[in-house]
Amino acid sequence: MKKRLMLAVSLLLTLLLLCSCTFVPASKLEALFGPSEGSVITSGDLTAPASDETGDTVTISREEYEKYQKFAEVYSLFDAANMNFYKETDPDKMIEYAARGVLMGLDDPYTFYYDPEEFEEMWKDDEGNYVGIGVLISSNMETQVCTISRVFAGSPAEEAGVQRGDILYKVGDDMFVTASNLQEAVDIMRGVPGTDVDVTFLRDGEEITFTITRKEINVNQIESKMLDDEVGYIAIYEFAGNCHKEFETALNQLVAMGAKGIILDLRDNPGGWVDQAQYIADLFMDEGELCYLVYRDGVEHHEDYPTRNGKVDVALTILINENSASSSEILTGALRDCADASVVGVKSFGKGIIQGVYPVGDKGAGFQMTIAQYFTPNGEAVHQVGITPEYIVELPEGDNGMYDFADTEKDVQLKKAFEVTKEKLQENTEK
Repeated sequence: MKKRLMLAVSLLLTLLLLCSCTFVPASKLEALFGPSEGSVITSGDLTAPASDETGDTVTISREEYEKYQKFAEVYSLFDAANMNFYKETDPDKMIEYAARGVLMGLDDPYTFYYDPEEFEEMWKDDEGNYVGIGVLISSNMETQVCTISRVFAGSPAEEAGVQRGDILYKVGDDMFVTASNLQEAVDIMRGVPGTDVDVTFLRDGEEITFTITRKEINVNQIESKMLDDEVGYIAIYEFAGNCHKEFETALNQLVAMGAKGIILDLRDNPGGWVDQAQYIADLFMDEGELCYLVYRDGVEHHEDYPTRNGKVDVALTILINENSASSSEILTGALRDCADASVVGVKSFGKGIIQGVYPVGDKGAGFQMTIAQYFTPNGEAVHQVGITPEYIVELPEGDNGMYDFADTEKDVQLKKAFEVTKEKLQENTEK
């Protein structure tokens, strides 16, 4: 009976550690499991002494014991499966799914567990190199619809005929794609260079299936160009990899070429690392803050993302759309509030919460968790609200955005941003 209880305690401790976002120092572990003179655990007729020559018992505080008792039902299911399931069980797999379930219980689509392979793959994605078909996908957790927001130039998807605005509908013969299983669909579309995958899209309500040959994809997070002799244009596709450094290089090059105005294009940018948005904001802002956070304590925290004095003196215009989310909205709000940026396009997505990404355990697993809501420097909420541009410009019906980069004729939103920037430059000249 003692051995069985201790196995329960060991398993439940494992579950708790899997769900912790903090590293426990050695001193804390010693306090939990080192000998404590005169302490006992009592449950019914069971008493575990403070020390035992057989080494089959440990001593923990009553508080910790009561924590483990909350997982008694989980242990009962674990034990029942190991004893009675009609096939051999995989205990490690069951513990992994228990960890996933703990985070699923938060009922937050942005909080979830990564197994070691998924955690490693997440960091590879951040570097921007992978084998796949070459698309950026925007998922909506409310509608569960997954839409192609970018088709990479020269990619297998572009060669096959995939277009921006296509809805990702099915991968293979029977993998119907939703926002909830998108990662699984992405895993299928990736693989070995030179192999094929069938992908079905919805376009204007009709199914279109392409057989696409996978190949190595190198994702560029930044593109830039001078639109005329005084207006530069920079598109940020995602806050990942070294995009902040690449952005600074592109900005310096455009300024050296004579740019007095900059159009920053954040359309279809789903977000990414907040510290990269902070770095970019700092190029255009003096001392202040990118945003402030409110954690579960309900207190405004203004010290997390400061900006410093020293900024590039340019007229700034920002492009956003319904797929601009998270770090894109954070950067837009900061530059609108503190750098006199004009905003053009349509209302942004409205993801005004921040996730932390953490390792967990000793096997390479990890998790991400929503830890705070953010507000713009002027105190405006973004979550489920979005940012509404000063200049609303809807795309014409049938326009799916498939035009050349920096096309100021066909791209009506960019055309308007260019006009706004020129007007700002003219106003600056007249002052």
